[in-house]
Amino acid sequence: MDAMELQAPRTPLVATTRRVPDPGPGELRLRVHACAVCRTDLHLADGELPMARLPVVPGHEIVGTVEALGAGVEGWRVGQRAGVPWLGGSCGACRYCAEQRENLCDAPSFTGCTRDGGFATHVCADARYALPLDGLALDDVAAAPLLCAGLIGWRALRRAGDDARVLGLYGFGAAAHLVVQIAVRQGRRVHAFTRPGDAAAQRHARVLGADWAGTSDAAPPEPLDAAILFAPAGELVPRALAAVRKGGRVVCGGIHMSDIPSFPYALLWQERELCSVANLTRRDGRDFLAEAARAPLRVDTTTYPLGAANEALSDLRAGRLQGAAVLLPPR
Repeated sequence: MDAMELQAPRTPLVATTRRVPDPGPGELRLRVHACAVCRTDLHLADGELPMARLPVVPGHEIVGTVEALGAGVEGWRVGQRAGVPWLGGSCGACRYCAEQRENLCDAPSFTGCTRDGGFATHVCADARYALPLDGLALDDVAAAPLLCAGLIGWRALRRAGDDARVLGLYGFGAAAHLVVQIAVRQGRRVHAFTRPGDAAAQRHARVLGADWAGTSDAAPPEPLDAAILFAPAGELVPRALAAVRKGGRVVCGGIHMSDIPSFPYALLWQERELCSVANLTRRDGRDFLAEAARAPLRVDTTTYPLGAANEALSDLRAGRLQGAAVLLPPR
């Protein structure tokens, strides 16, 4: 099998050839058809995820076809279309797993971080955490970004609250371009904030239904009920708190963020809330994919061959993408 491997932090991915893995007990082996590139992959490459196991094959937005079943696997069949997300497994024994909050598991495994991911032609996944894609009308390229950008955006939107009728999105990349569509369908007004000078992202936001789009240092045209921060920039937290109304909420949607600067307590006072989202649950996956099947999303992508994974990461880092980058392994 072909794979792109991260061998050490802050170094380019290396093209490698490996033996096609045999699925272990409880696992599926997938032939990978598409794998989207996530900002988490940048954090991994930059050495910002201390739990990472190196060398590792990155990639956790995987769409493929089941090629083989490990011992004891039930409910899956060879040839079935499947998705593999970031949460690759949980312990099933800690208090969080017992509370159906496996996203906070004390001993999780993460696809493309602590176990090999989808920047490859083949991948093995725990069958319990893979997601069937049988009812999804999107093709493989369009489906891939749903497995993290869509899922974490969905969880962040839920955390923002059903009463958040005026929503701000800080950072308009892969996740935000999906969330804005769902939020507008739900009858919310959405204001999108981009890095200064990014007129293309602002146009993209307006085309997808945002009422307003401007730079992250600008004030929105009305107070926000909630704000979701997808940009990993800690300096945006005080700005977002200043933009939400009394009793509003700021949700940090990333796995890593630069340090949050000190800010006056007045920005948090009057029952404003600051919170984060972490990972996802299998229920998130089922609920979000059901929503995507009911009303298909417009998924904007730029494709790259598997061997150009470093180029895709570079384009993501530089903000040259509208939507998501997707790697296509050789067939």
